[in-house]
Amino acid sequence: MPSRRDFAKYILAGSAGLLTPRRFWPATGVPAAAQNANEKFDLLIEGGTVIDASQNLNGAFDVAIKNGKILEVSKNIAKDRALKTMSAKDRIVTPGFIDMHAHCYDGVSIGMNADRYCLGRGVTTVLDAGSAGYATFPNFRKYIINTAATRIVALLHISPIGTIMYDGGLFNLSWLNPELTAKMAIDNKPVVVGIKIQLSKAISGSNDLEALKRALQAAELARLPLMVHIDDPYSPLPDILKPLRKGDVFTHVYNNHTHGVLDANGQIIPEVREARERGVIFDPAQGQTHFSFDVAEKCMQQGFLCDTISTDLTVVTAERRVFDLPTMVSKFMAIGVPLEKAVAMVTANPARLFDYGAQIGTLRPGSEADISIFELRDGKFDFEDSDGLKRTGQKMLASKAVVRRGQLFINAV
Repeated sequence: MPSRRDFAKYILAGSAGLLTPRRFWPATGVPAAAQNANEKFDLLIEGGTVIDASQNLNGAFDVAIKNGKILEVSKNIAKDRALKTMSAKDRIVTPGFIDMHAHCYDGVSIGMNADRYCLGRGVTTVLDAGSAGYATFPNFRKYIINTAATRIVALLHISPIGTIMYDGGLFNLSWLNPELTAKMAIDNKPVVVGIKIQLSKAISGSNDLEALKRALQAAELARLPLMVHIDDPYSPLPDILKPLRKGDVFTHVYNNHTHGVLDANGQIIPEVREARERGVIFDPAQGQTHFSFDVAEKCMQQGFLCDTISTDLTVVTAERRVFDLPTMVSKFMAIGVPLEKAVAMVTANPARLFDYGAQIGTLRPGSEADISIFELRDGKFDFEDSDGLKRTGQKMLASKAVVRRGQLFINAV
């Protein structure tokens, strides 16, 4: 595992060592029955405030872990049943955070290191948003996904080389092969959980609707959702939204560029609401250029809050304005999203959207023991959108520890 300046690892529970690829993708577990009161377990997380939208939990609970799974969530679990105990007093305990839009092909193009910037910041699962296509995915899986401590799942880009090339990356439609893309996706389930396409003038030019058609064809063949990057496209937004299906994702929804979600009067265009009604998912993914406080606030004032919170994290955004997923959650809290709802937007909500090959986003007994532990700091914290405009919040989530499939990692800062 790569070294990290601000993150020390202590293996206190669960399987020792990094997980092998075969064990990294277990079948979804069946929730456990009521546990024997005297049953021993590996790790007890004691005395934290548990927030788990999947079970409507928000209160003081202990969490017991055994063999990489959640064994029990209840009050006052006896310490003598645990091989190891960690105090979470004055801490927030949640299902492991899920960042459903990031780029972690480390060392290639703009990819960042997921263990450093995700697991090291309280995020246990990362959805890589199309860093690789059918021609480049095998190496991405072999050298990045299979060796990371962070759970990495992937969207396969309709471009055979993924996001290695940005400007003009979809100008050549002859590169886009739905059949080969679908085959690579099918052969790599459940590591591949969807298809990805980027629609903007700089990337797809006037080809956006034809490229979208081919991406949707690949998604249909593979029976997977499609995530569509829409920011400053050539074609009007209604034409792009029309073919999207239930479960497809519109990412970068709060950008302030041409053909956005707001009309000239700042009102949400009808086609956006129609897309939500038929089950299209809306995701913010700030990245370098895709998030405007003004657009987000106008949408929220009209009752249109995105379904998830994500980062579009890269080597650039990990160092400025975005930083990590807990910062993005804090940013949304600064513009009025309550903590409990914001936590759901990075746990239970994204967990429902894709088949991750494991039960995550929940602390139900029998689910993966992926847990995030945070300090909720009080103060005045400035947050920036993609234009550098600021909002000040009074709360900041700071990662103190994570549990990844039963292994405890302590943040040394």
